[in-house]
Amino acid sequence: MANGPRYHVQFRRRREGRTDYRTRLALLRSGEHRVVVRKTLRNVIVQIVAFDPTGDKVVAAAEARELTGLGWTGYTRNTPSAYLTGLLAGKRAKAAGVEGAVLDLGRQVPMKGGRVFAALQGVTDAGVEIPAGEDIVPDEERLRGAHIGDEVASNFDAVKSKIMEGK
Repeated sequence: MANGPRYHVQFRRRREGRTDYRTRLALLRSGEHRVVVRKTLRNVIVQIVAFDPTGDKVVAAAEARELTGLGWTGYTRNTPSAYLTGLLAGKRAKAAGVEGAVLDLGRQVPMKGGRVFAALQGVTDAGVEIPAGEDIVPDEERLRGAHIGDEVASNFDAVKSKIMEGK
């Protein structure tokens, strides 16, 4: 390992490849709330975060595992569950008074039509204004889960109506 007066050790999260500080600073300078979407192997987590100098504050959040309490019987890691999780988080954000936000992908590689953009579409459909292109979100049939099966699409419609009603 190098040493000497000119050697500078990077921040730990930078060394681990977990945080891009240049992008994070640009997002924080915007002054908007951030929609943070994270994927795990079995879950999708959507959080609406506000900047605070002492540490970020989570204004609203939802996890795909919460959908089982609303009647979701499918997997919690697919595109329809990501959309429903984003819709649930968006409804909670609107109730907390959030009108607009920007998407925070973190270190994830954006893929057109992926789960991250399905969650983004859910937050947008809940009424939170987020600047994004129309061509990056999955099409309506994929959001409903028609590519998986008819029972997933009908289950999707039932859970979506429960979320929109506020149950």
